[in-house]
Amino acid sequence: MSHTPHATALPTTVARLDHTAVYASDRQLSAEFLAAVLGLEVGAPFGPFLPVDLGNGVTLDYYAKTDEPIQSQHYAFLVPEERFDGMIDRLEALGVTYYADPGHTRPGRVNDLFGGRGAYFDDPDGHNMEIMTRPYVRP
Repeated sequence: MSHTPHATALPTTVARLDHTAVYASDRQLSAEFLAAVLGLEVGAPFGPFLPVDLGNGVTLDYYAKTDEPIQSQHYAFLVPEERFDGMIDRLEALGVTYYADPGHTRPGRVNDLFGGRGAYFDDPDGHNMEIMTRPYVRP
């Protein structure tokens, strides 16, 4: 008996991130902020979640958490070189300071790690967001 894969078959890799919940004090504000910076759209609500589809099969599902402070997380986005300047322009238009380093000590600058460009910025809840045009070279 042969096995015929179907549309819901698991990928052939060991694991692939499908989605992650991002806590936000205002899910609409946070989802719209990230979508605006990355040049994406906010999707339709899905239960308690408000998704931002990253275009690679992964969604960030914004979830309103109002019963306790939001714990800052780090989210890094590998973006096309040709879209990077537009993202920096949108950060500037929004009045958001970006930094060349994760510690936010070099404001208004981008880095040149691994032959690409990158920048860090805070979202409305203090999540440390990163845009980069080249993946990290790992040992």
